[in-house]
Amino acid sequence: MVAATQVEQTTWYRCEKCGLVLATKLDAEQHEEWCAGDLPSYCW
Repeated sequence: MVAATQVEQTTWYRCEKCGLVLATKLDAEQHEEWCAGDLPSYCW
């Protein structure tokens, strides 16, 4: 399940497993299906 966050009149969607924030709910849901629960390698 993804969490919606409102920032300056824009809704962002956060993966509840790793915290990655995405612009669309569909992208967040697809990401979360494959998420291992840790930070993505590109966050390092």
